[in-house]
Amino acid sequence: MQVTVNGKAFALEPPYTVEHLLEMLRLPAAQILIEHNGTALRRAEWKEIALRESDRIELLRIAAGG
Repeated sequence: MQVTVNGKAFALEPPYTVEHLLEMLRLPAAQILIEHNGTALRRAEWKEIALRESDRIELLRIAAGG
């Protein structure tokens, strides 16, 4: 199965959820915002949303600063 993560093709073996993808990429959940096919996801939805062929994921890292 292939999905797009931040504009780049990414191969996964199903079944995968958004939460699995984040763990696989070793990204800190507390600092990440996720958009799935154009829709922003709440953290509680990450383990519920199953990824499917051709899904588009955007990962945004939250950074504090001034």
